[in-house]
Amino acid sequence: MLSFSQFPVPLLFILLSLHCLTCLAANCHVDDESGLLGFKSGITSDPSGILANWKAGTDCCKWSGVSCGDNNRVTSLSLNGQPEKKQILSGTISSSLSKLKKLGSIYLTNLNNLTGTPNFLLALTEIQIVYIENNKLSGHVPASIGNLTQLFALSFLGNRLTGPIPSSIGQLTQLNQLKLGGNLLTGAIPTSLSNLKNLTYLSLEKNQLTGPIPNFFNSLSDLRILTLSYNKFTGNIPVSITSLAPQLRFLEVGHNYLTGKIPDFLGQFRALDTLDLSWNRFSGTVPKTFANLTKIFNLDLSHNLLVDPFPTLFVKGIESLDLSYNNFHLGTIPNWVTASPIIYSLKLAKCGIKIKLDNWKPKTTYFYDYIDLSDNEISGSPIGLLNKTDYLVGFYASGNKLKFDLEKLRIVQALKDLDLSRNMVYGKVPKAISGLNKLNLSSNHLCGQLPATKFGANSFAGNDCLCGPPLPPCKA
Repeated sequence: MLSFSQFPVPLLFILLSLHCLTCLAANCHVDDESGLLGFKSGITSDPSGILANWKAGTDCCKWSGVSCGDNNRVTSLSLNGQPEKKQILSGTISSSLSKLKKLGSIYLTNLNNLTGTPNFLLALTEIQIVYIENNKLSGHVPASIGNLTQLFALSFLGNRLTGPIPSSIGQLTQLNQLKLGGNLLTGAIPTSLSNLKNLTYLSLEKNQLTGPIPNFFNSLSDLRILTLSYNKFTGNIPVSITSLAPQLRFLEVGHNYLTGKIPDFLGQFRALDTLDLSWNRFSGTVPKTFANLTKIFNLDLSHNLLVDPFPTLFVKGIESLDLSYNNFHLGTIPNWVTASPIIYSLKLAKCGIKIKLDNWKPKTTYFYDYIDLSDNEISGSPIGLLNKTDYLVGFYASGNKLKFDLEKLRIVQALKDLDLSRNMVYGKVPKAISGLNKLNLSSNHLCGQLPATKFGANSFAGNDCLCGPPLPPCKA
């Protein structure tokens, strides 16, 4: 048997060095490797090879999406999909992830087809950050999730979780973000959420939550974002929301069953960027205090029962405005809208507007993506307006008195939706309509043979003398 004394000194030094490097380059903990390989075994499809280098016997600290800390224990797992690039995972989240006892953060986002339940989290007592978003998780939010008291951020956004929001979440007093939106959750918001005094982001939108919005916001004074839209909430906006006025940036309660008047105290929210009260049953006038909302960029009051007068706003620039389908009689498009240098979405359908569109001269048309002026009494032509918009995606002006030659309208490449139905548009239908996704030219005075089209007869019905597929053939 050879001994180290039989090797020359330089060679002995090299062997000892290699031996020491091997000691230092220890692989990750056996439990972590087993837990991660168990997760991989539950994956049935990985078209882009996200987990390609997850191989038994190699150092799992070097695997894609895996980070390690002290003692080579896995502390973070981050797998983020890009569905448009087919960077997704299909399969079931394995409970073997519960072996990662030192895991501090887990990010499984936009992987699209990842199923299973979030129950494995209950074994991860050191977990601080959970983002399992835009997958297909099912089952309930674990009733005992409140035991994970180190949680700083918890997001199950965009999954298929059912059942109630567990009251134990109120025990997560370190929580800064709680995002449960885009699931199938039912029941009322538990009052225990009032214990989350460090919360800055609360997202519960797009569920099936019921009952009143709790009047507990006095204890959540650090909230910056509150999104409760697309639920079944009833009652009024609670007065305790006033305690959020100094810092709240986003307040979204659209698509519920809220009633009563829009409260005056919303005018105190001077930091507000976005206010969405749409698709409720608010009545009465819009408070004059809205003149204080000088930083508002996105305002949606559409589909309520609101009446005149609408207050003058002193905004520096509105980006998105929707006042459609209330009982307003604005007469004209407000000057503070016309003067906005950054507006991209303007929706004033059925707002009692009586103007000649040729005379409307907005400060800029460059940023416009959407314009909806349907069901007003607008005359004239949109040609001057639309011929200046290179990035317009949708133009909706049905039910007006527009009168112009359709062939003179420049249909830009970006335009996908065009609705000019129930007007007095004349001329021929241009070939450029072929690039649109949605089209309605019905009930006008158009004439002549239709160009080749993918649209059905309803898009052209009720005109003077259009012919050719999908309408009856032209006469010889």
